[in-house]
Amino acid sequence: MGAIQKLKTILSTHTETRENHFDEELRSHYYKVTNKNAIKALQEMFQKLNGYTVKSISEEHGEIAVHVNKGKKAFMVVTVISVRPFETAIDFSVTTDTAILPFDFGYSRKLILQTYKELNKTLTYIGSGLNSER
Repeated sequence: MGAIQKLKTILSTHTETRENHFDEELRSHYYKVTNKNAIKALQEMFQKLNGYTVKSISEEHGEIAVHVNKGKKAFMVVTVISVRPFETAIDFSVTTDTAILPFDFGYSRKLILQTYKELNKTLTYIGSGLNSER
């Protein structure tokens, strides 16, 4: 990650993962699980984590909306996409609620990385950005 890209990450209130993100840690994570079981595992994980409140779940669209109330307040949208049977991609979009400053000093990025780390304890991780060359 270049210096300008790192600065943009710090001076922003929004971070999201995607298939071919310049930051390798923020590439889509793939898990060996069905779409339905991934949503169930995410819901259970957020219920166990302190300061996370699931606001809505849409199994049809593969999305979960979560409010984060620990530390800085944030809103997280988790997208679950079934690529193949037993191969599911999970992406995050996090927006931090900062009242005074127009940036969060990388908090939204840190929140995504912590959530992926917690999810890796529950689901079988396959890899990141697996379909970026397609």
